[in-house]
Amino acid sequence: MKTSIWISVAAACVLALPVHAAESMGPGMMHGMGMGMGMQGKMQADNRISLGLKGPQKQHQLANMRAHLEAVSDIVDALSRGEFDQASDTASRKLGMTPQMKMMCNSFKQDDFRTLAFSFHESGDELAKVLKTHDMSASLQALRTTMQFCTTCHSTYRQ
Repeated sequence: MKTSIWISVAAACVLALPVHAAESMGPGMMHGMGMGMGMQGKMQADNRISLGLKGPQKQHQLANMRAHLEAVSDIVDALSRGEFDQASDTASRKLGMTPQMKMMCNSFKQDDFRTLAFSFHESGDELAKVLKTHDMSASLQALRTTMQFCTTCHSTYRQ
């Protein structure tokens, strides 16, 4: 019972995680991502830092973030079935600091963003290690740590 509660909490977090800032969202839908309705009912500016991504690079970055979110969903699914090794493999391959991710992170000009990206992927590697212990509580805490990097990044930066 306790495990199912933790899985439910983790799943709710996954579903609530912002994937990207869609420019076509209507008034009030950007609340929590730097925009929203002010006290007077007026739109507030999106004060997040722009990464200045254009065209293919922007689309590639958005696809990567969606893949990260899908990986978190896959990890929660594996945990719900007690498949810690599968969850660990997913964390390592899809969230960890692979050579491809290291190269991509190094391509960003914004130093603070690059540092945050490296920290996120390093937390993915740590998550993979913790998942191998088959300790549900520690695994969910490590997943939370990884997801906090997502929240921090999406609260600070925009495409």
